[in-house]
Amino acid sequence: MRGGGRGLKLGFGRARDAQVQLFRSPLSKESRVCHGFAPIRNNCTYIVKTIVVYNPSVAASFQFEQTLDFVPDDASEILRGVPALPGVFALCGARVSGSDPDQPEPQPYLTRAADLRRRITRILAPPDSQSKRLNLRERVARIEYTVTGSEFESALTLYHAAAAIFGLVEARRRLRLHTPFFLRFTAENAYPRVYSTNRLSKRALANTYGPFPSRAAADRYCDAVLDLFKLRRCYEDLAPYPEHPGCVYQEMKKCLAPCNQACTPEGAAAYEAEAAAVKRFFDTRGESMIVDIGLEREEASAAMEFEKAAGLHAQWHKVKSAQALCDELVQAVPKLRAVIVQPANKAVANDAEAEPRAAVFLLEGGCLAGPERLSTLGVRAVKEQTSVGSSLFAQPLMLQAVPLAEPDGAESAPAPAEPVAAESPETRATATITALEAKASSPSDLATLSDHLSLLRRWYYRPEKQRAGEVFFPNVNGEWPTRRILRGAARMALGEPAQMAETQRELAARNPEDAAQKLLKTKVLHEGRPDVERVVHVIDPPMPRSYASKRKAPLQ
Repeated sequence: MRGGGRGLKLGFGRARDAQVQLFRSPLSKESRVCHGFAPIRNNCTYIVKTIVVYNPSVAASFQFEQTLDFVPDDASEILRGVPALPGVFALCGARVSGSDPDQPEPQPYLTRAADLRRRITRILAPPDSQSKRLNLRERVARIEYTVTGSEFESALTLYHAAAAIFGLVEARRRLRLHTPFFLRFTAENAYPRVYSTNRLSKRALANTYGPFPSRAAADRYCDAVLDLFKLRRCYEDLAPYPEHPGCVYQEMKKCLAPCNQACTPEGAAAYEAEAAAVKRFFDTRGESMIVDIGLEREEASAAMEFEKAAGLHAQWHKVKSAQALCDELVQAVPKLRAVIVQPANKAVANDAEAEPRAAVFLLEGGCLAGPERLSTLGVRAVKEQTSVGSSLFAQPLMLQAVPLAEPDGAESAPAPAEPVAAESPETRATATITALEAKASSPSDLATLSDHLSLLRRWYYRPEKQRAGEVFFPNVNGEWPTRRILRGAARMALGEPAQMAETQRELAARNPEDAAQKLLKTKVLHEGRPDVERVVHVIDPPMPRSYASKRKAPLQ
């Protein structure tokens, strides 16, 4: 299909089929379906007409921001009111005349676009008899859309809209959401082990670590961690007995071999301690083992046991290599917490009277909440602040004015109400995160949790140059890095500051009345910043002297 929702698989399969099928989609639990078979001859093939209707009460949980009634005769005027910005839209069909009033409306055409006006205009333009492009001009009665600021926000909005309209099962299929892979630690087993899986269980969420970008990445990290310990790797439910054949890991001394009771009563306690060390390794992403080996290495070095210290140092590097295979996002699922900063809606950000804002999302317990708008008034990007050399230039509004004392006998004027913009940036950031935490809730079912984690993995594990936005994790004490979040929001709202041009200050400090200075070039420093911008002179470096050859010409 050309011009439809081919990339997201939310549109029709083939353009000529779309002309026969009103608003086709597979069924979901929340949908009511009626089938009508209409054998239509088309290019020696038969097309089966399927009319799928949806229950509008299911879609009540999600509402688009804008709604426009569409009339084909006034299409050009109506489409001019659609912004040329990224967003999610739905084209809703008209109710069939003479139909039962209790019958729900047909399913809408739902997708996202980088330019709402261009995409909707292409679908609702006058049809061309020679084109196979999807055209719904005569079938659409209402346009609903929501403007978004980033691809991440568009994907999350599209998921909520599809889940409300089509149901969770159908939304998951249309957006191609698959449960990410995790590492599960079977703590409930008498002999715990670790394995990769993409199945979530409420009973084992606290011992499930992830998400990983792929199963290969999860297995690679699992093997690297198990090489550091002597935990079993077999998949059977162990019933130890002396004649058990064991495995190759027992022969290589990489397993305590609880299968054939090589684990004595003292060895059983050793296996339990080994399992606890593995769990502690996953909980801290290897920091617990790094600290322990580092302390032992220092003690061995202080005791002049250099061979032991060298062995511990090699083991320290081996743990570091295993730790590098695990991203900072990998945590136990209930402990997954992060703040995601994205560019805000450009329709609001481009308003001359509006403050620069960024969109903030919260990941709490594996579920996404947001967006909330965070004002970046008074905050500048880090590179600008560093180039100026003083935080007073970079953050002039972070200082609060102190009123002067009134003379004796004079009545002080009532203090005006403090505007929201006068609040400190840290206060605004804390309030925004608190509002997101109030919205966040634990998932009611594992399917919703899986969908949110799939959306997060799809965005987070992209190459860094292709991933728009920034993510911030809490500190070790559980508090949010407010200043880092503010700087990231400033980069999203104001953009990365331009690199300052290098200047030769010693040459630019010459006497301006000198005739040689009239030929100098000028360069603007801190362009566009009041009280900081200035013009300096730049002198091109002198050309190297040319020397004439002293060799005598050969005699003729």
